[in-house]
Amino acid sequence: MAEYSRLAKGTFTANGATNLIELPFQPTTVQLWNYTAYGTPTATQVAEAYWDSDMGQGYALYKTITATTFALVPALTTTLGIYTFSAGDLLIFGTKKQVIAATAATASFNVTAHGYAVGDVVMFTGLFETSTTGMPQLSGIPLEVVTVTDANNFIVNWNTNQSNYTSLSGSPSGAYVMKLLYPFLYAPGVSIIESITTGTTTTITTSAPNNFVVGQQIAFNIPSAWGTVELNELPNTLIPGSPQYYYVTSVISSTEFVCNANTTSATAFTSNVTVAQVKAGLSFPQVKAVGDVNTGGYPYSGGNLYPSPVVNSVSTINGPAIYGSYVNNTFQGFAVGSTVASVSSQVWYYQAKLHDINN
Repeated sequence: MAEYSRLAKGTFTANGATNLIELPFQPTTVQLWNYTAYGTPTATQVAEAYWDSDMGQGYALYKTITATTFALVPALTTTLGIYTFSAGDLLIFGTKKQVIAATAATASFNVTAHGYAVGDVVMFTGLFETSTTGMPQLSGIPLEVVTVTDANNFIVNWNTNQSNYTSLSGSPSGAYVMKLLYPFLYAPGVSIIESITTGTTTTITTSAPNNFVVGQQIAFNIPSAWGTVELNELPNTLIPGSPQYYYVTSVISSTEFVCNANTTSATAFTSNVTVAQVKAGLSFPQVKAVGDVNTGGYPYSGGNLYPSPVVNSVSTINGPAIYGSYVNNTFQGFAVGSTVASVSSQVWYYQAKLHDINN
């Protein structure tokens, strides 16, 4: 029977690590074909793969290309193959990895076999070199990986080339990093501010993709240690008791946008906070979406609502919403691990099926 079965097909470009394929269901079988490898056969590369839910999560049957005849040789993996996922209401983390060393001048971290790709979002804990030095200012902040130097080193989106940040060495106790497997459960979400450029309009850089769009209604919560408190939604000096909101006027990149706040006379922003301030419980500077389907979004002339929101450049399956709204972006589908899709930039075709009868 197949009356209620669900089918999906498509393509993705491998990132060399874990590839998440979002679907409106969790499949029970997945078939993969490496379009790049078939066009240019290369020894040891995986050409195709298959997974069935009865095998177990992370398993896969796959075929690799031989060195001489370019024949396909069957193989089996029980780890980093293919598995399904369903993102829940809370952040889910990958494997905790020891930070061996870090360079403050470049925000570069040495982590053995980190497995991260550009665009991944990670979070650190610890990062103390001593009780008074190191980079604990980064702990607990979602940070985008902006450069992968090699298999053991990567750079994150934060300015650590400042006097209150010092390099790490010798695998400091408690210094770990974890990947956020599904960092955009709600969008636009709340973003941590990495820098602010003041002026007649204000440019904001966030530590990870913020998913803001032009017309987004936003508000700020910035502790005084970080500066630019004039942006804070409360207190509103013009209308006491009323929040102070702004609008996104342009989007420069996934982590940088411009809003209509005039900050020419505002306090300068600084991310050069001290280790002592962090240990005392200093909160992070935040920017967030506000508004609802009645008041959010600018400009808006009435009529039909805006189309379904886009999260991290991917359209969601949610209904239409005004820009100021939060979107529930919990999602599901299947993932392809590095045992199968081990070579980045290769194009893969897939077919995924959810069978209505599964033995």
